[in-house]
Amino acid sequence: MTTMNTELNRRAMAMLRAVGAGRAELTCSCEPDLRVDGLPCCDQATAHQLARAGLIRPARVVAVGQWTRAELTAAGLRALGGGLAAA
Repeated sequence: MTTMNTELNRRAMAMLRAVGAGRAELTCSCEPDLRVDGLPCCDQATAHQLARAGLIRPARVVAVGQWTRAELTAAGLRALGGGLAAA
């Protein structure tokens, strides 16, 4: 697992909060896409970075291209300061 080398911007933090609140889904992919509240995320590049950095992950294994609930990793929860605020 890697971590992002730069400080997370407000959009990335909002995405983490949405995942933590159970409002997000990811595709099963090497570059997973993110949906929040059923809508495609406007910044898929940041979604990919969060996944590559090990901050978010699919909640369960599904077929490639299928959607599943997204969840925070322990590192993602730490990036939020250990708690969840309203997204």
